[in-house]
Amino acid sequence: MRKLFKILQVTAALFLFGIFVSCEDEKEISSYSPNHWEDHYVDPGVSGPKSDSLQIGKTYLSIYSHIYSFSMSKSQSLTAMVSLRNVSETDTIYISKADYYGTEGQLIRHYFKKTIYLKPLETVEIVIDETDRHGGSGANFIFEWTAKATTPEPLFEAIMTSLRGSQGLSFTTIGRRIE
Repeated sequence: MRKLFKILQVTAALFLFGIFVSCEDEKEISSYSPNHWEDHYVDPGVSGPKSDSLQIGKTYLSIYSHIYSFSMSKSQSLTAMVSLRNVSETDTIYISKADYYGTEGQLIRHYFKKTIYLKPLETVEIVIDETDRHGGSGANFIFEWTAKATTPEPLFEAIMTSLRGSQGLSFTTIGRRIE
């Protein structure tokens, strides 16, 4: 009988602990870390491609922190994973700007302190957490990049997802070169 009572006590304690942990206020968290890119920063002493053989580009990518459901008064928060992809099999590309803007066009954050590089076929990601609603339904990124004139331009795309119980929602957007 004492063993049964002890088992019930432990089970009840674990149950209450689980409730306590799951009922904590949802804090705004973010995967954003300004040091995330340190291993991709271009060293000051390393030169990229020669300037006379460069293509310089600017790409726009739409992002959704949330979408509306039923009406504008109900919305569904989303996690956005932004992929920055070097599609070249042979050349490195350089990304000098990854700026995140909100629905009203306000700058939310800069993602790089300085230029980063992507080796051939390398991909890096930016994650906008589901609890980070700063961008809104009309958020976007502007990327500035440099590559050799013969290098295919990089691919910028985003996947927005949300999971609720057994329901899942996901969709993608693809960047468009604007310069």
